[in-house]
Amino acid sequence: MGNELSEPPPLIEWGMAAQPLEGEAESGDQYVVRPLPNGVLVAAVDGLGHGPEAAAAARSAVVTLADYAHEPVISLIKRCHERLIRTRGVVMSLASFNALDNTMTWLGVGNVEGALLRADATARPARESILLRGGVVGYQLPALHASILPVTRGDVLILATDGIRGGFVEDVTLSDPPQQIAEQILARRASGADDALVLVARYLGHEP
Repeated sequence: MGNELSEPPPLIEWGMAAQPLEGEAESGDQYVVRPLPNGVLVAAVDGLGHGPEAAAAARSAVVTLADYAHEPVISLIKRCHERLIRTRGVVMSLASFNALDNTMTWLGVGNVEGALLRADATARPARESILLRGGVVGYQLPALHASILPVTRGDVLILATDGIRGGFVEDVTLSDPPQQIAEQILARRASGADDALVLVARYLGHEP
């Protein structure tokens, strides 16, 4: 046996559930899950409005995020802003996990909600919420300030676009698989008035 190369274990397990606005062929809500050598980038992107133009703007942002996923989150949003100037723009929230120091850096522009639920029942606070800055990527960019949080094995990140009604974290059973969590939130909380997307990532980190 001996010297076989093997893939490192994933740093997260994740799931996604989405639906376009009724009557639309494609959704303006898109997502990114991009593994990195010692981390992973996850993001939820909402093209303004709905329909083909919203989907085109979101796809452009997703390609940019995937291509430059190794860069800091502030740089990523600035790159998306430059790429999207001639589109209708997007709002987005993104989080970059770093397994070297067990941290997550996150940032949101617009109204894509984000919550980090702690696996440790004694942790205080038990839940963190992303700080959202008003603005539109590709149109009007606010001052950008990223937040860095420690993460431990089992912590769960949830990103949800505005087609998901508020209070979605109340529906979560933390031990459920991420895909099941995403599907349940979509089923229970989709407003039906806009495209909707839920992205769920459980941090695994490196095995000790």
